[in-house]
Amino acid sequence: MTSVRSDDQLADASSGSAQETADAAARLRRRRLAGDLGRIAMVAIVLCCGITLLFGYLNKDRCTGPTYDGFGRSADVILRSERDVCYSDIQYLWTGRNIDQHVFPYIHGGINKAGQLFGGSIEYPVLTGLLMWAGAVFAHNDHDFLFDSALLLAPFALCTAWMLGKLARWRSLLWALGPPLVLYAFHNWDLAVAACAVGAVYVVHRGWGRRGANRPLLPRALVAAVLLGLGFAFKLYPAIFALPLMFYVATGGPGGRDLPPGKRWHLKGAFAVAATVIATVVAVNLPFMLIGFRGWAASFTFQELRTVDITTNSIWFWGFRPYSDPSNIGFQHLVDILSPTLIMVSFIVACVLGWLRYRRDGTYPWVAVSAAMLCGFLLFHKVHSPQYTLWLVPMFVLMRVRAVWVVLYYLADIAMGIGIFRYYYAITFNKPYGIYDGWAAQATALGVWGRAALLAVLFFAFLLARSTVDDSDTSPAASAARRDVVATT
Repeated sequence: MTSVRSDDQLADASSGSAQETADAAARLRRRRLAGDLGRIAMVAIVLCCGITLLFGYLNKDRCTGPTYDGFGRSADVILRSERDVCYSDIQYLWTGRNIDQHVFPYIHGGINKAGQLFGGSIEYPVLTGLLMWAGAVFAHNDHDFLFDSALLLAPFALCTAWMLGKLARWRSLLWALGPPLVLYAFHNWDLAVAACAVGAVYVVHRGWGRRGANRPLLPRALVAAVLLGLGFAFKLYPAIFALPLMFYVATGGPGGRDLPPGKRWHLKGAFAVAATVIATVVAVNLPFMLIGFRGWAASFTFQELRTVDITTNSIWFWGFRPYSDPSNIGFQHLVDILSPTLIMVSFIVACVLGWLRYRRDGTYPWVAVSAAMLCGFLLFHKVHSPQYTLWLVPMFVLMRVRAVWVVLYYLADIAMGIGIFRYYYAITFNKPYGIYDGWAAQATALGVWGRAALLAVLFFAFLLARSTVDDSDTSPAASAARRDVVATT
């Protein structure tokens, strides 16, 4: 009898072991299949981005050649760029900044009393200046400059698509297939700065190497801080994301799980993030400051002296006409005060509302706060260039806002991106350009005020929405950590 029971038990154990082995093998096959599908999806996303970039380049290339003047500028470039809506700062700045003469930027430059740059000084921060110089090394005309610059910039867009794909999967098609990439990918040099901003989010939430996000939060945040500092050296704006990142680190990340043992806050980590951003900015800028301070400072002076006018595309010009004429010095000085003040107020409001959400959820929503701060910056800054939309699109991917807001913003942006250049064409070539004279002025007005209204709505929509990188851990330990954080604040 005992022998029979033993045989039955051995058979049951053998059967159970075989079933466990089969289940493990099935799980392994499913993981491999999911991995294969994920890799295929990433290839598809990056490929879609590449195709969109091609259309973006062809869109701008319509304005180049086939004949050029003695400076290498395409014939009738102003007429064609405004009439055919193929304007590009890249093509336009082939002349006027010594780019065509292959002068190394900033070192021998400056700005004169009339506010005009000379000697290789450029109105952008130093890394953008280096990109501009590198794109011109082998160029002999504005077509070559556009083509070579596109080759330099395209990898940034593809890398951004890949990172967004990892962070948000199919939502990344808002970037890869979005109209802004066709309109603005090669309008200016903003693809590089967008990659820095997205890269900072990526390393915080996905890490790098085999350990990935299993690394402690602080090392990931410090690498992100380096990327934000590099972003500042391209186009300034990513540095504003350092403040919400500091709050995220200070509160210990998701549910406070990365707080030092026995500590309520990680203030040293937060200050380390700030110090890393500052150190990165100084390290990049210091060589130019030491070798050619006047030329380096000229880029900031140029932006400081820039007046609100028809080329700034902001609410300050369109909302206060005719008082916003560049000759109205009093109004210009008022904008110089109101614009940064309102931007700072919007930053404070975003951070405070983010803190209230942290009190409720136990995790500081640094990506949501960053997105809201960007909205405040775009809304109140005295300059709102068309290509700044490339800054905002990654936030549409990362934040789960309603699709209707994204679609409406894209439509307003298309109206602006097309209407404004047709409006310039009407003014430049003495065509009727009143609001009742044609669709160009109407589309421009719709674009300006549509974007402004939607930025105001998105400011709060971002703060209320969840991010694709939000922590989804509902384990008892994580829940207890969140309760403890909320209880002690």
